[in-house]
Amino acid sequence: MTGNPLVVVDEVEKAGSVKSSNGHPFALSEALLPLLEPVTAADWSCPYLRVRCDMSLVSWVLLTNSLAPLPEPLLSRCTVLQLQEVEPPDLMEFAERVGRARNLSEASISSITDALAAVAPQARMQPSLRTVLRMLDRAADLNIKPLAM
Repeated sequence: MTGNPLVVVDEVEKAGSVKSSNGHPFALSEALLPLLEPVTAADWSCPYLRVRCDMSLVSWVLLTNSLAPLPEPLLSRCTVLQLQEVEPPDLMEFAERVGRARNLSEASISSITDALAAVAPQARMQPSLRTVLRMLDRAADLNIKPLAM
């Protein structure tokens, strides 16, 4: 038997703090610290169930939009990988590939890629992968049910 779960925490910088039943503020980053250290994770005590667990085989992936709000003790226990921004040519290629996989019309795919190409490089807000997925979803909806005249 193997115990090797993977826990992904998205946007960890937005978790904020909560108050315990005793009124003490407690942040997610503080709660993660003993789980990220192999020695303390091996003999971790669940504060809710009040049972001991070996959490040393858990792998953690913490996702964040910015490292700035994260405390140094948390960062020191993590391997930080910084990903590059997704560039417009990559987004256009993604839209074409996924649009074809979804059987969208060439006109729909071209409309999406043209809109992505029209965004100025110096624009304050650049399209994201999430934006392209929404565009693809909208195009799929319009392919199924055209706009009423």
